[in-house]
Amino acid sequence: MKRKYFGTDGVRGKVGVAPITPDFVMRLGYAAGKVLVNVMHDEANRPTVLIGKDTRISGYMLEAALQAGFATAGVDVVLAGPMPTPAIAYLTRALRLSAGVVISASHNPYYDNGIKFFSPQGTKLPDHIELDIEAGLEQDMQCVPSEKLGKARRLDDAQGRYIEFCKSSFPNELDLRGLKIVVDCANGAAYHIAPHVLHELGADVIAIGNHPNGTNINDKVGATDTLALSAAVREHKADLGIALDGDADRLMMTDSTGRVYNGDELLYLLALDRIGQQGLAGVVGTLMTNMALEVALEEKGIPFARARVGDRYVLELLSERGWVLGGEGSGHLLCLDKHSTGDGIISALQVLSALRRHNKTLPDFFTGITMFPQALVNVRVPAGTDWTKNGAMVDDKARVETELGKNGRVLIRASGTEPLIRVMVEARDEGIAQQMAKRLAAHLN
Repeated sequence: MKRKYFGTDGVRGKVGVAPITPDFVMRLGYAAGKVLVNVMHDEANRPTVLIGKDTRISGYMLEAALQAGFATAGVDVVLAGPMPTPAIAYLTRALRLSAGVVISASHNPYYDNGIKFFSPQGTKLPDHIELDIEAGLEQDMQCVPSEKLGKARRLDDAQGRYIEFCKSSFPNELDLRGLKIVVDCANGAAYHIAPHVLHELGADVIAIGNHPNGTNINDKVGATDTLALSAAVREHKADLGIALDGDADRLMMTDSTGRVYNGDELLYLLALDRIGQQGLAGVVGTLMTNMALEVALEEKGIPFARARVGDRYVLELLSERGWVLGGEGSGHLLCLDKHSTGDGIISALQVLSALRRHNKTLPDFFTGITMFPQALVNVRVPAGTDWTKNGAMVDDKARVETELGKNGRVLIRASGTEPLIRVMVEARDEGIAQQMAKRLAAHLN
């Protein structure tokens, strides 16, 4: 059965347009609540769900709608307020709750929002549970008797609990004293978390993007727009910079010159560090991962595997192979020995611990690798557009692949979170990559 509402990262869209409307979100909460009730089969202990959100103004409305839906199904709710997505995953597991829910559209603009779910183990819901929830959306809402209605309470110490969890992922014998770090919180969910974590580990912290107003999330700040971070690092003569996205599950970093290191490069650094520390069974990337990373890891005898694009698929392949390290160029990094899901703050701490442990700077780790230039063109299309039915594009893709041969590759795919077709061309020559990506994307205009 094909999922109708759930994409690669929950249900997402423009606020006020189906499915991100108050009535749908209330029904979504009800359907998810009924699934939880059916799964638990425990009259003595009703299900309890943790709800967190990022800093979008629409979060207030959607939080109320979700809460009403869960209560109608007889499910209790714990409200965490603005918190990073990976914080909700952690707290759901730590508090032994039935599920976690995050109201966020991650790196999207403020006028979008979404709903994503976590299992009691702090992982994303398996497909069959999402399908059960979707099936429940087709049923009428039937309120449980008044004495069985769900109740709500607020988790007052969510921030402190998560800060301590993040710090616990950093080696006890190391600290960040003497480092000046700029952290860009994207005016998002980590605005009151990330600066404190770094400061309490000893760093001199300059925070930017830490004044959310409901509409400035990801606006010219954060992991998807690192110009502000690079400028701040140079202005403050910082040692490095850290950029998170709106819900703090992505990470980009800069060195002291403001040069940006993406998820592929940070994944390579983490792999090098783990070779010497804990051993490394293998690394998972995606179809978008830079070829240079794959080549460099194989030269060091480290197996590399590609998953479909999306951190949920990276996680699935890691679990299947029993590996712990994976990620995407977009900045989703998974260190499964530290957390059950991608976490921008914890990933940054793993990079910082590697720098401290080896007494190196970011550039020092990349003397033996040069990333292949990648050209990515995003084309906005009507929802549901299937590029494979564009005959001219299919034929031209085959021609481009022939022209590139072993010196590059082409990947065209529909975004799992936005109505976009992403055209990526990788080649040893940047000019050729740009030219061919634009050439292929032109077929969609």
